[in-house]
Amino acid sequence: MEIPQKEIEHIISLARLELTDEERSSFGGQLSAILEYVGQLSRVDVEEVEPMSHSVTIRNVLRPDEAIPCPDEERQGAVDAFPDEEEGLLKVDSVFS
Repeated sequence: MEIPQKEIEHIISLARLELTDEERSSFGGQLSAILEYVGQLSRVDVEEVEPMSHSVTIRNVLRPDEAIPCPDEERQGAVDAFPDEEEGLLKVDSVFS
């Protein structure tokens, strides 16, 4: 399937690609190969294939979200090592302006 050069230039423009002359000359062939492959995929008989939303049936098993108490001496060590504290909370510089 040969794609006209005018169409190739239009696609390059739409994609805002900056290609050298050498890249432009090979782009058409590469694009044709991709479209040919997509054509092959569209001809595959999937009549007997059951539709699915995921190809894998594995589920991610997460543990319950629960607080784990921290020993007071560990907590105080972290607070003491932190550069700034305000009303018992660790203060950090603004992340968003």
